[in-house]
Amino acid sequence: MLSNDILNALKSYTQNMTRKVSLVLQTGEHSKRAELTEFLTQLCSVSDNLQLIERDEHLRSPITFYLEVDGERNGIYFSGIPSGHEFNSLILAILQSSGTALKLDNSLMAMVEKITDKLHFEVFISLSCHNCPDVVQSLNQFALLNDNISAEMIDGGLFQSLIDERNIQGVPSVYLNGELFANGKIDTAQLVDKLIQHYPYIVAGNDAESLPLQDVTVIGAGPAGVASAIYAARKGLNVTMIADRIGGQVKDTVGIENLISVPKTTGTELTGNMQAHLADYDITIKEFLRVDKIDKGQNKKLHLSSGEVIESKTVIIATGAKWRELGVPGEKENIGSGVAYCPHCDGPFFKGKDVAVVGGGNSGIEAALDLAGMVNHVTVFEFLPELKADRVLVEKALAHEKISIIKNVATKEIVAENGSVVGLAYEDRATGEILQCDLSGVFVQIGLVPNSEFLNGVVERTQHGEVIIDEKCQTTEPGIFAAGDVSTVPYKQIVVAMGEGAKASLSAFDYLIRES
Repeated sequence: MLSNDILNALKSYTQNMTRKVSLVLQTGEHSKRAELTEFLTQLCSVSDNLQLIERDEHLRSPITFYLEVDGERNGIYFSGIPSGHEFNSLILAILQSSGTALKLDNSLMAMVEKITDKLHFEVFISLSCHNCPDVVQSLNQFALLNDNISAEMIDGGLFQSLIDERNIQGVPSVYLNGELFANGKIDTAQLVDKLIQHYPYIVAGNDAESLPLQDVTVIGAGPAGVASAIYAARKGLNVTMIADRIGGQVKDTVGIENLISVPKTTGTELTGNMQAHLADYDITIKEFLRVDKIDKGQNKKLHLSSGEVIESKTVIIATGAKWRELGVPGEKENIGSGVAYCPHCDGPFFKGKDVAVVGGGNSGIEAALDLAGMVNHVTVFEFLPELKADRVLVEKALAHEKISIIKNVATKEIVAENGSVVGLAYEDRATGEILQCDLSGVFVQIGLVPNSEFLNGVVERTQHGEVIIDEKCQTTEPGIFAAGDVSTVPYKQIVVAMGEGAKASLSAFDYLIRES
């Protein structure tokens, strides 16, 4: 199952393991158990510090195993074969169990360590999901930090009865102590927010070491934020970056073919390259955290979701945008139960079924083409009389036998029965007639809305929430700059955001020179 190239790479990765890690596999019969046993046997062959043990531990299934260090469970479980996108989750769990440093901010680790309640997380994943590993890896680290926490990755494709029982139609789907905790398009920052909501005591008295006064604090880590941070660091400034995740929306993009000088890449690859570039500079990165508010003044005070307060001479807002919601009945109520925003993550759950894509721009048509390879049929609903997508995409969609396009219609309601989506009600805008299309899933692709809610009363914004900037990325508040999709700059493109991020950083540097 594992190629020689992968095995050789694993030998290199595991050379510095300082503790012996055992993979303890539940005994019993299962159609996939032989495959899993071979997979784990090959994996353990790369290091003397790895061993496979088979014994009856009354686990979920004969294809469930956990990690054991020095004879003790460390709270990390896998149900299924963690290949595909989850292979990295397993390797990281092994290395971190053996002593490799965790990739979490100190203040976040301090919060997790304070949890006194017993927490068992179940993360239902799809091996084709790009977003799932981030959630699995973070919860695994939480388990390593706190003996009260355990985390189990569950491959939904191998536990169909459990998927049906819990009516799961989207991944990642996270359960805490048997109850739904978060589902749909979620990330680690949202999990942290929910932990704070459930256990507010973890924020009180945060004793993480305070940062000194910063020259530049960048909020956001997409293309604009990364460019801002790197340009500022190259000027020799003290730089901190605060972000819910490195990469931002780019991380969810499958194919990128318009980043000049890079003919083809993916969101995952580009995010990895940006992260590697950041590592070349002395930048303090506080990932998975959120800025709740900013106090204005000569020095700005940023209040973080961790309870920390960072003081900075300048601020660059590069928080990007998030998927716009339809705002119709049945949408929020059915997220993860038929309503989705990521076709790559959730498409496999609708194999052989009929689905809708709402939105006829590039994202919508790309989603329809992607889904057409997995589902029975895709119907695209577009509000305007004509599609907004690029001509080449429209031509591909029109030629595809599994794609239908309905234009000049307004989505009115997402219809559900017994907890599952069964249809979409829409209005023919020419006649006013209300119609319904029977289907099992709705993928919303109607553009983006700026992540700027926390800026109320701080800087001026448009009625759509975009931060108003001038040609130098200056906002209406001295010392605060903005770049990328969160701002009024036209054309929301990766290459534009990178340029704007660089410009914002240069403007912040000029401001610091003038004000010093």
